[in-house]
Amino acid sequence: MKSYIILIITICSNYLTAQKLLDTIYANDKKNVALFFPDPIRQGITGSSNFVFTYNREKEQYFGLLQATPGTESNLLTVTKNGQVYSYILKFKEQLSQLNYFINPKESIGNELPKKIKEKPIAQPQSTYTNRIAYFQKFSAFLLKSKYESIATKRKKGVKLQLQKMVYNASEVYLVIEIKNKSEITFEIDYLKVYITNGNKKRKASYQKLEQKVINRHKMPSQIKSGKKKRFVYVLPKFVLGDNERVRIELKELNGSRKVVLKTK
Repeated sequence: MKSYIILIITICSNYLTAQKLLDTIYANDKKNVALFFPDPIRQGITGSSNFVFTYNREKEQYFGLLQATPGTESNLLTVTKNGQVYSYILKFKEQLSQLNYFINPKESIGNELPKKIKEKPIAQPQSTYTNRIAYFQKFSAFLLKSKYESIATKRKKGVKLQLQKMVYNASEVYLVIEIKNKSEITFEIDYLKVYITNGNKKRKASYQKLEQKVINRHKMPSQIKSGKKKRFVYVLPKFVLGDNERVRIELKELNGSRKVVLKTK
């Protein structure tokens, strides 16, 4: 009987611990951490690119998935359909003791709607890329000012094409690209396209090349004069590369024969 009572106390203690209001959520790059909210998620934003929070933008769902790569701590701001706002500190952790979080309505830090219309039903505008252009431009400008990096580089006939960054933010991925013209002829751009490739090109039956939709272009040049270079940002819908997948960027000259093809490893 004594052992039974101790067991009941232990279970109740664990339950009460789980019900404590959250302030910090831990994630890593090996597992998905699921966050279940009391109402459908309308918007979720992380403060740093080393944390990615994904949720269904097309169909209302109560949960989102969080992943992280090593880096400084950040924060998650989430707004549910009824306007309730939730805010948490995010930290990277190699070993996770909890993979599922059920968010308590009491954890809301407030409501985004004015109090006088809080209980009135309002029509939510459909999420489109058009009404997020200003945000794409602002975040792209921030990336162009950030520290220089290099993921992949390709040189051909005096033209250098370089992928400097690939940053995940919300439901998009931002590609920071640089073109440098070391030739004596101005390089006019016909197109710059982004593809995801899968398989070995030598084995045509298993090789796939899928062009990715470009949502927004920031500071995209029409030409690069001799001796000059230009940096710009492409915004695409988020994609996650598989083990055999690579990013392929093709740059083609207008009214010329020069073409540079860059591939990630």
